[in-house]
Amino acid sequence: PRLCVCLRISSFFLSLSLSLPPDDVPPYFKMEPVATQIHLEGNRLVLTCMAEGSWPLEFKWLYNGTELTRFSLEYRYVIPSLDRSHAGFYRCIVRNRVGALMQRSSQVQVAYMEGFVQGEWSQVVSQGEAALIFPPQIHSFPRPGITWFRDGRKIPPSSRIALTLDNTLVILSTVAPDAGRYYAQAVNDKNGENKTSQPILLNVETDPIAPSIIIPPKNTSVVVGTFEVTLECVANARPLIKLSITWRKNGVLVNRGLRDFGRRLTISGPLVSDSGYYECEASLRSSSAPSVSAGAYLHVLEHPQFVKEPDRHITAEMEKVVDIACQARGVPQPDIVWYKDAVPISPVKTPRYRVLAGGSLQINGLLPDDTGMFQCFARNLAGEIQTNTYLAVTSIAPNITAGPSDSAVIDGMSIILHCETSGAPRPAITWQKADRVLASGSVQLPRFTLLESGSLLISPSHLSDAGSYTCMASNSRGIDEASADLVVWARTRITNPPQDQSVIKGTKAAMTCGVSYDPSVTVRHIWEKGGVVIDMKSSPRLRLDSNGTLHISQTWSGDIGTYACRVTSVGGNDSHSAHLRVRYMSEMLLPMNRLKPASHGHYIYSFNLFCSFSQFPVFRVSLPEEPPSAPPQTVIASGRTNQSIMIQWQPPPESHQNGPLQGYIIRYCLSGLPVDCQMKNITNPDQTNLLLEDLIIWTNYEIEVAAYNGAGQGVYSPKVTEWTLQGVPTVPPGNVQVDAVNSTTVRFTWSAPSPQFINGINQGYKLLAWEPGHEEDVTLVTVRPNFQDSVHVGYITGLKKFTEYFTCVLCFTTPGDGPRSTPQCIRTHEDTPGPVGHLSFTEILDTSLKVSWKDPPEKNGILTGYRISWEEFNRTNTRVTHYLPNITQEYRVTGLTALTTYTIQVAGMTAKGQGQLSSSTISSGVPPEMPGPPTNIAISNISPRSVTLQFKPGYDGKTSISRWLVEAQVIGVIGENEEWVMVHRLDNEPDARSLEVQGLNPYTYYRFRMRQVNIVGTSPPSQPSRKIQTLQAPPDIAPANITLRTASETSLWLRWVPLPEWEYNGNPELVGYRVQYSRLGSKAGVLSHIIPDRQEREFTIEDLEEWTEYEVKVQAFNGIGPGLWSQPVHGRTRESVPSSGPANVSAFATTSSSVLVRWGDVPETDRNGLILGYKVVYKEKDAESALRFWTVEGNTTYSVQLTGLGKYVLYEIQVVAFTRIGDGMPSSPPIFERTLDDVPGPPVGILFPEVRTSSVRLIWQPPAQPNGIILAYQIAYRKNSSSITSAIVDVLIPSARQYTATGLKPESVYVFRLTAQTRKGWGEAAEALVVTTEKRARPQPTSRPVVPQEEVQARSVLLSWEPGSDGLSPIRYYTVQDRELPDSNWTVHSASVNHEATSYVIDKLKPFTSYQFRVKATNDIGDSEYSEESEAITTLQDAPDKAPTILSVTPHTTTSVLVRWKPPPEEEINGILLGFRVRYRELRYDRLRSFTVRTVNSPSANWAELTDLNKHKRYEIRLSVYNAVGEGPNSSPQEVFVGEAVPTAASQNVAIQSSTATQLDVTWDPPPVEAQNGDIQGYKIYYWEFQLQNETERLRTLFLPELSVKLKNLTGYTTYMISVAAFNAAGDGPRSLPTRGRTQQAAPSAPSFIHFSELTTTSVNMSWGEPKQPNGIVEGYRVVYEPCTPVDGVSKVVTVDVKGSTPLWMKIKDLADGATYNFRIRAKTLTYGPEIETNITTGPGEGLPFISRYGTALTLHWSSGDPGRAPITRYVIEARPSDEGLWDILIKDIPKEVTSYTLNLDTLREGVTYDFRVIAVNDYGYGSPSAPSPSISAQKVSPFYEEWWFLVVIALVGLIFILLLIFILIIRGQSKKYTKKTDSGGKVFLCLFSSRSPPRPSPGSLHYSDEDVSIKYNDLVQAESSSLTEKPSEGSDSEYELDPNRQKTHSFVNHYISDPTYYNSWRRQQKGVSRPPAYAHEYEARSRVSVAKHLVVTF
Repeated sequence: PRLCVCLRISSFFLSLSLSLPPDDVPPYFKMEPVATQIHLEGNRLVLTCMAEGSWPLEFKWLYNGTELTRFSLEYRYVIPSLDRSHAGFYRCIVRNRVGALMQRSSQVQVAYMEGFVQGEWSQVVSQGEAALIFPPQIHSFPRPGITWFRDGRKIPPSSRIALTLDNTLVILSTVAPDAGRYYAQAVNDKNGENKTSQPILLNVETDPIAPSIIIPPKNTSVVVGTFEVTLECVANARPLIKLSITWRKNGVLVNRGLRDFGRRLTISGPLVSDSGYYECEASLRSSSAPSVSAGAYLHVLEHPQFVKEPDRHITAEMEKVVDIACQARGVPQPDIVWYKDAVPISPVKTPRYRVLAGGSLQINGLLPDDTGMFQCFARNLAGEIQTNTYLAVTSIAPNITAGPSDSAVIDGMSIILHCETSGAPRPAITWQKADRVLASGSVQLPRFTLLESGSLLISPSHLSDAGSYTCMASNSRGIDEASADLVVWARTRITNPPQDQSVIKGTKAAMTCGVSYDPSVTVRHIWEKGGVVIDMKSSPRLRLDSNGTLHISQTWSGDIGTYACRVTSVGGNDSHSAHLRVRYMSEMLLPMNRLKPASHGHYIYSFNLFCSFSQFPVFRVSLPEEPPSAPPQTVIASGRTNQSIMIQWQPPPESHQNGPLQGYIIRYCLSGLPVDCQMKNITNPDQTNLLLEDLIIWTNYEIEVAAYNGAGQGVYSPKVTEWTLQGVPTVPPGNVQVDAVNSTTVRFTWSAPSPQFINGINQGYKLLAWEPGHEEDVTLVTVRPNFQDSVHVGYITGLKKFTEYFTCVLCFTTPGDGPRSTPQCIRTHEDTPGPVGHLSFTEILDTSLKVSWKDPPEKNGILTGYRISWEEFNRTNTRVTHYLPNITQEYRVTGLTALTTYTIQVAGMTAKGQGQLSSSTISSGVPPEMPGPPTNIAISNISPRSVTLQFKPGYDGKTSISRWLVEAQVIGVIGENEEWVMVHRLDNEPDARSLEVQGLNPYTYYRFRMRQVNIVGTSPPSQPSRKIQTLQAPPDIAPANITLRTASETSLWLRWVPLPEWEYNGNPELVGYRVQYSRLGSKAGVLSHIIPDRQEREFTIEDLEEWTEYEVKVQAFNGIGPGLWSQPVHGRTRESVPSSGPANVSAFATTSSSVLVRWGDVPETDRNGLILGYKVVYKEKDAESALRFWTVEGNTTYSVQLTGLGKYVLYEIQVVAFTRIGDGMPSSPPIFERTLDDVPGPPVGILFPEVRTSSVRLIWQPPAQPNGIILAYQIAYRKNSSSITSAIVDVLIPSARQYTATGLKPESVYVFRLTAQTRKGWGEAAEALVVTTEKRARPQPTSRPVVPQEEVQARSVLLSWEPGSDGLSPIRYYTVQDRELPDSNWTVHSASVNHEATSYVIDKLKPFTSYQFRVKATNDIGDSEYSEESEAITTLQDAPDKAPTILSVTPHTTTSVLVRWKPPPEEEINGILLGFRVRYRELRYDRLRSFTVRTVNSPSANWAELTDLNKHKRYEIRLSVYNAVGEGPNSSPQEVFVGEAVPTAASQNVAIQSSTATQLDVTWDPPPVEAQNGDIQGYKIYYWEFQLQNETERLRTLFLPELSVKLKNLTGYTTYMISVAAFNAAGDGPRSLPTRGRTQQAAPSAPSFIHFSELTTTSVNMSWGEPKQPNGIVEGYRVVYEPCTPVDGVSKVVTVDVKGSTPLWMKIKDLADGATYNFRIRAKTLTYGPEIETNITTGPGEGLPFISRYGTALTLHWSSGDPGRAPITRYVIEARPSDEGLWDILIKDIPKEVTSYTLNLDTLREGVTYDFRVIAVNDYGYGSPSAPSPSISAQKVSPFYEEWWFLVVIALVGLIFILLLIFILIIRGQSKKYTKKTDSGGKVFLCLFSSRSPPRPSPGSLHYSDEDVSIKYNDLVQAESSSLTEKPSEGSDSEYELDPNRQKTHSFVNHYISDPTYYNSWRRQQKGVSRPPAYAHEYEARSRVSVAKHLVVTF
């Protein structure tokens, strides 16, 4: 064939463009890897580069920027076993013909944890300081979670305990009890490991402390999208309760996100706007100690985002300029990095490339090499992103620069057809054969691979691949193509190889060598013998056929040897070998007798026949079998059930088996009875136990066992006897008679059942009685058996009177009850009846009344009539009695005396007499009435469950009280709104004055009330009693629903339902549980554990013994004592491996290659499960060889013969027992035993280091198997062509290692034969050839080794080769190396392959793995070069080597479990994974059941659900994988308890009803029945304030399956989110979706603060803060103020109501100067909340100017303030009109020493009110002005003597004086007219009142409500909302009484009282009068308004 290269013009290609493949697709990533991934150390990691594009795609991996792999077709990178050194950044690069692309990096993190580095240490802290206990150093990733413990208790965070973000334990304000030992427990949440540190000893010393920040905030950086970020600040101070931590961001106070007592500031979903400087400040409230602060910066990073991206494909022409856009944004601003084909672009190296300011790439002067993939990476601290484009530089047509050439290849080999091209854009390559496309950028057929260069790889080649191949290169400019022919030769193979054969001397031998080959090649057959080519012409006995068959005639001993047929051709080479033996017909007969019978099939006897020189072969003789001559040993029988017995035995001694055992015969029959025996045949000789079934219950059996072999049955073992277990009786007792003894007792008599039907030991009888229709309510009495009497007697007491019962008797044994006797009906005797019902009186007249009643509820027989009697009260002699028939239930009593009290009694009658009396009193002629309630209830004798009530009866309703009722109200912790329930009643005790109430709950708050009942009805309830609390008592009940499950080999998992709160019977804080446990049936001590948490419902009992059954009980206790024990539950720890080996291990050698090992049982306490068998573990002592195992199945065989051992080798032997779980501990100490010696093996390592023409020196090493002590060596040598008898023999000492032979002939071939000797004789000889010449050289390499496909196995291959030239020095051995593809190193498989071998079996290979092999030869001179590597060969698949790992087995429903697993590593699967097999079986303690297998036919599956399992059973689960060859080993067993699973659905229909301001009522429906997975034991109600779940979430647990709950103690007017989860014995189910509800409004909390400003002598500005908890909508505030002490003898209270929630300030005026006022304020929603109050004193404040006025001058006084940086130099006074508010400088340059200044009023405008303030001045400027002075008017004040009123007063005084003088004179004159005159008149007291106007609020338009105005001035008006009261001074002596109906026109007092301004301004109180008269009126007062408020004033 010729090479055809055809070039065509472009126009032709354009016409064919539609049929050409499209341009190649650049590589692109299907998905980017995750930024970070965490894996466990030791796990297998597979990194995948998910990219696509035109084929072929090649991949390369980088690690931390360093190249890990070269470009290959492998898109995955596998790390078989991760360790921490593998952590780092990985990224892949993908390329194809178009270009290369680099993937975004992925950070691989490896999870691991070591132990704590530090040991025990101590530290000292002063009392009050903060103790910082840093966690000990531990190497772990990720950083472990640290939990702190002290004295075994976990340390939770609290107000004094802080756990920092770096897991430091901070104890604030330490005290002496904080000293102790602290431990840190580290838990790695990735791999589940946990470690506990050494103790840290903390000592606390007494020393004061100042506030400080212990843990300051740290600079933190987070990425936008992070869930939350937390800043931490831990401070310490004393007292700690006053410590306040505040946070500021950039100086602004932060209130949200504070947690852990302000120590942590959490920002949810941080944004860039959250960046800034965060500062925490720690201060002590109400303390002068300085605050401290610390801060840190928070940087919120934003992940890069592209603003501009390039197009996916850019086409540009050569020499042009192209801009590739790429701009990104982020925080911080990302850096832009460019790559071309995954190589960084350097503008320095390539000036044509320039990165523009925005990040875009500009390429100047495009060249064809610029074609490729360009990547833009944007990176900042938050991460990286990438975008890419393909740049195609067009203009160059494709050109094939190196095309394919004609080639030939052998079938199955690989070949490459070359095709290299150039062009722009880069041409796409397409390979075709005829019209078939084989490989291109989009097409790739199997075996055809398009390489990166464009060449075509065909691997492997097939015969059908022969033909013409065309390479076609194309791009947008045209097409080029080239062709070549490929010839494929069929491989030359030997199909009919020679076979080993043995012929008789003198006959013919034919060695076949059939070959298959390609007809176009020539094949040559070459035969070799012993490595030497056979010359067919050298002997007429040899003939070679054309088909390759070698014929040898007249065979003799010289023809003995190995013949190899070697076939050579251009189609390949092959070789096979076979051994030819020539036999002699002569034989020797020797008589043998006195030999022992066979054992294990035959005895082997060795006979050595010696002649003068050589050693003859060993002859073996087998003796015939005989039946076993001894019975099986150690026959043991034990009853298993009531119908089965387990029989176990051991085989007969080996010396008495007389042949291989074939089975056993078991013969058994009833003991002591003449009955036939039954047989059981066991055909498995390894079975040494049998369960005899279908036996008779409770019967004694005799059992024998015999072994048999091929010769017959041996002797039976001695009989053993055993009983089957007891059963239940099968017949009831006989002759049952039942008689009634009295009204509550019946008598039984019966006879015992026949013993043969009892089926066990009679444990007694059960007497049963039940009412018809109430079969479930049975009364049972147990009676012990009476073996002396034939008739048994028993009684049942306590039955109901005159009631019909069914009765029967049964017999029972230990296993259970027998059948009941036939039920007999019996009725108890009649008795007197109970009291009649509903006694009442009607139609009451003066002399008669009507009595009514009803039948007694307890008739106790047949009513025969009634007895009625009446008598006068307490006069029995007046009694009248009448007897009435049983149908009469009313009677008119006549003949009564009017208005007389009678006692009337009624009783029922039966044949047994009169029943209980019912009586009542009644007054004739006075109809009874409803009674009144009792009064004066007192409580005494309070005990845990009872109290005594004393009371005074209420109105009896004119009849006697027949019943007293006591009702109780339980008062919970939350509130007192519980319902009243009746707790006690007392009948027919009308004179009772006290009663005892029983049945109360201990430690419960109660209130009681009473009712009394007479014949008319029930009275109303009395007033409730005082609240009392019953005393504590131990709990009444035990925890319920106790379940015990296996947790591990040494632990049990205990669960219970905790006590309800009402069953605590004591302080809840002291309620806990005590767990008591002990080994079942053991006399060892009982252990217990205290659980102090009253809500705990599970506990894991640790440190138990393996595979041991325990009894566990639980009791509750409180502060008083323990409660009842629960019913005991039993549980067994999980089966484990034996903790010790078998006892009494012994071994002794039986032959040179076998050892007999015997052992005993494992101690019972160490078995830890059912022993399933034993393993003998042995290895050569002091050798590094692997352990070898000999497994003995079953637990009844205690010996084994180890065979195939090395001869005369000392072995170390141990025995281990194994259970279902695995192998136990080996026996200790190891046993050492040496096998017997034997003849040695051949010496090894024979070499001829010195060879001369007449002498040689050989060296050797001792035999590899000396098989004893070497006593001597023997050397025999001869020429190879001479006979064996001509050999020269020499015997050497055992220490000899070399020998020199002399006198040899030059250029001759000699054979040296070397043997060793032990005491057993001469061993096998080693032969070696040598040529006596000095022209020796190293050997030539062998031919390329080949592996025939049919010789390829899963773990071995047959490697064949042709030897090379031996260099005139015979080959001593070959070395074979192998390597695992693709990248493993060469390893030596064997360095001692026999020199005559041309093939070698290479074993210990990995299945389904590709290998290459090579061989080198070694002679006396040295090693040859290694041969050419063999072709790659892939071993076959094999069954997997490893089991999958079961990750979890969890119950899913009550009959199903979910199994999750992880498959084994890919290299352990040994093929293509097809699926998984899950094996499971129910576990029983006595025996193992067979597995049920479920196949999962999906290799990607990682879970399966096992359904239809039995409830309340333990299951064992194992897992395996399988491939096409078979199934791998089973995983370790996992156990699971089926029957309990958590609910799989949430509670439904959650509804919320707002009940009060602090209570929400929640209701819900249970989960669907199919999702409950068991009985619902309760519910968990999670509730939290809306949007504050982390800070406020609380949990309420209901341990009863109730469907509603009342959530109390909530915050008023607050939205809550509520979620409900059901739980059962298995755990908690999912939560329901949160439901929203809001509490009602309530009273608000107190306002947060009161603040005063602008304080003057008469006014103050008051402001306040909103309540911290408004609990609703704030409608307003109430301000109340009053002087702390009376002012001028008057104390006035002012109340102001402020409407609305804003503003939060007001100005108070008209205060008294220098007085201290008390201010109180409270907020109002629906009602008013609590007050906050403070005091303030009026007067000039600190630094406030005050003014004194004298005539026309004003004097300002002030005090100097803080001078600042420089001394004060002067003062400035500013003034302003009060109504304008503009300050102006009034006085300048007041000297610094002056602190007062006097102004003349002439400088001010008259009549204008002014404010003044003072400013200090220093060299730096003006300071802050003082607060304004009180306002003052500039009105001039004239002297009082110039005022007109003063002149009028003077005139009036003079007039009055004149009038008085005249009056005195007149009186004196009149007195002279009367000498005696008595004048009787009234005295007039005139009281002048001086008053002061009361202080009033400043706001104008104050409304003084008319609701508080009284028409009568002396009425006291009480208004809660507002009051203005003036109290009298303590020194006041004014007393008066005012008649409102009398007004004196000219009264001085009335003059002032009639003035509304006066009487509304104040109120005087009489001294000693508690409720003085009040005066009220309504008026409007208007003044200058500061703030308009609504004010109500009352006084």
